[in-house]
Amino acid sequence: MSTQKFLAIAAYCSFLLVMACSEQVGESSAPPSTSTSTSTSTSTSTSTSTSKTTTELAKLAAVSPDAAILMDIYKSPSCGCCGEWVDHVEQRGFSFKTHHPADLNLVKTELGIAPQYRSCHTAVTAQGFVFEGHVPARYIQQFIASPPKDAIGLAVPEMPIGSPGMEMNNRFEPYQVLLLKSDGSAELYADITDPTQQY
Repeated sequence: MSTQKFLAIAAYCSFLLVMACSEQVGESSAPPSTSTSTSTSTSTSTSTSTSKTTTELAKLAAVSPDAAILMDIYKSPSCGCCGEWVDHVEQRGFSFKTHHPADLNLVKTELGIAPQYRSCHTAVTAQGFVFEGHVPARYIQQFIASPPKDAIGLAVPEMPIGSPGMEMNNRFEPYQVLLLKSDGSAELYADITDPTQQY
């Protein structure tokens, strides 16, 4: 074989080898491109999902403040301070269905509220917890969030001056919020010595 022919064959073989290598490099570079596309798609999907979650949470936040806790209240139709107390509690996340029973004391007896713990009105939750008298809303919220064992509710006996619904200018009379027990007894729940403790 002549030298010239040998060189021509060698050059052709080199050309084929370069082409084969080029195709291999092209194929090996394809997956990163696909991976990048997938990554972008995943990122877009995650972003969309996060956006939906944020929207749903925003909707819940908008509804939440209006979801008031409903209670039944038993009182005399002519009691003005009862209405003032209802206003105080409604402003803090509660709503009421009002009842004017012919025998209010009978209702209190049936609910387990002893005479010495009674006041002018009685509120009852759907779970059966009772709130007797001018109990500040903050203590009702606290009780409902974590009801003590064997407790049926809270009471502020009589009608202390300066308690919610019994405001008289700047006058204030210290009083106690009592924890009513299922056995008919009571114990101290909160000692109110200053008006600011009520809010």
